[in-house]
Amino acid sequence: MTRILITSALPYINGVKHLGNLAGSMLPGDVYARAMRLLGHEVLYICATDEHGTPAELAAQKAGVSVSEYCDQMHEAQKQAGADFKLSFDYFGRSSTQSNHELTQHLAHRLEQEGLIEERVSQQVYSIDDDRFLPDRYVEGTCPTCEYEKARGDQCDNCGRLLDPIDLIDPYSAVSGSRNVEVRDTNHLYLKQSLMADRLRSWIDAAEGWPNLAKSIAYKWLDEGLRDRSITRDLSWGIPVAYQGKVREGFENKVFYVWFDAPIAYMAATKDWAAETGNDWACWWRTDQGADDVSYVEFMGKDNVAFHTLSFPTTLIGSGEPWKLVDKLKAFNWVTWYGGKFSTSQNRGVFMDQALALAPSDYWRWHLIANAPEGSDAGFTFEDFQARINSDLANVLGNFINRITKYAGAKFEGKVPSGGEWGAPEDWIVAELSERLPKLIAYYEAMEFRKAAAETRAIWAAGNEYLTQAAPWTHYKTDVDAAAIGVRVGLNLAALFGILAQPIVPDAAEKILAALNIPQNNRTWGFGAENSDADWKVVVTAILDALPHGLAVVAPDVLFAKIEDADVEQWSARFGGAP
Repeated sequence: MTRILITSALPYINGVKHLGNLAGSMLPGDVYARAMRLLGHEVLYICATDEHGTPAELAAQKAGVSVSEYCDQMHEAQKQAGADFKLSFDYFGRSSTQSNHELTQHLAHRLEQEGLIEERVSQQVYSIDDDRFLPDRYVEGTCPTCEYEKARGDQCDNCGRLLDPIDLIDPYSAVSGSRNVEVRDTNHLYLKQSLMADRLRSWIDAAEGWPNLAKSIAYKWLDEGLRDRSITRDLSWGIPVAYQGKVREGFENKVFYVWFDAPIAYMAATKDWAAETGNDWACWWRTDQGADDVSYVEFMGKDNVAFHTLSFPTTLIGSGEPWKLVDKLKAFNWVTWYGGKFSTSQNRGVFMDQALALAPSDYWRWHLIANAPEGSDAGFTFEDFQARINSDLANVLGNFINRITKYAGAKFEGKVPSGGEWGAPEDWIVAELSERLPKLIAYYEAMEFRKAAAETRAIWAAGNEYLTQAAPWTHYKTDVDAAAIGVRVGLNLAALFGILAQPIVPDAAEKILAALNIPQNNRTWGFGAENSDADWKVVVTAILDALPHGLAVVAPDVLFAKIEDADVEQWSARFGGAP
């Protein structure tokens, strides 16, 4: 058994997240956490709302409430959205808690003691009409690279280039729209990442379990020359630039940059979890207190990779303290909406709190994992969604469960039958599963989610093929025993399929396993093949006769209602479909 610490990139507090955000960090983190628990590992899955920075202030201003009140409301909304999608966080915290204030200030102090923080005079856009400095997203203008006219001060959403607000052409205030702006000097703290470049490169060189996407982004930044980065901002909402309660002189109206404190919130949220549950948090995060045997896995979209592979490790390594570093980093590309971007203002795309009014969470979970944006961007359309759900869930899994449980109820009094002799169909399904089950587990361990979903579907399809070969409904007319073995193996396959479905479609899995009276402690992936020398044919043969003969089973209600063409037409009209 391994101790596995899992974190998903913190969702911004400015509204409930769209399906692309879900697919790029939180959902795969949940699927991996569920699979690892089923394999018997001790898992701690941590996430939190990212509550500092410009987006929070702008969103609160638009909503007409204080930033604190806005964050309270949105934290609850995002927490509920995660629960509705069955995200199995062990703790969903907040970056604004006292524990994150303390850890952030402590690490900043340590970095300064180690010579990695320096106070510098920098230039920043100042809005004369707003009477304030405009950090990052408070400034908009034309991108100097691609000439996109609505680039933000921190990043161009069109070409993806990271920017400094003073780089923008024709900048203006995002607060008031005023173009009466000028560049002024202001003091900020800089994290001297450049001094850590060689250590970071060596660490990344040695890293295993990272997809090419993650390493390529990190190397790109290193190859271009890692720059020192400002870690403070002229804002009122955030973590004060202080240590042990004493605000740094000249920084009374400044806070730490959100991207400095947000990753530290992983640790702070773990500390808050420990305080609420009576557990130890340091044994997950400090290698001098037991974390040396933890496998730490991070999930994020590609836009967060640089911060997690360079800035956050600079903080942890540079502190000189024994903090746990990431072991495996899973980065994802984008989910696109009919070839374009999700956009609230243009009524394009479905957000988490809207999605469940259209279809159950299992539908979205299955489609987003089966179409995970791992090797490249993955397009979403309602037409593809309809086709995948109807084919994979309704026709393959749902049809199998429906056929075998209803037949057992009609012909075998709703019980697992005895009798019958092993034959060619049973040999075939044993051989098939002996190949596919270890592959499925390996895909989950490697975090190859599209392959895991495809292998799961292939196993379900093999079950349908087995019923075709065994044909118990045909045999029943002349030989009840010959039909009995087909039904018995079919019911055991149904139990297996429910067990395997748990990471991706947990609601349907629960219905299947409840209908088959499978006890909770028998719903794991401890199949008796925990070592590489296991004979999977022996294991599978035992799986296919695991249900006690005579066990009462029932047919569950319809697991997956098909999505109709009329549904797709209605949804496309409401949310913006094909241009």
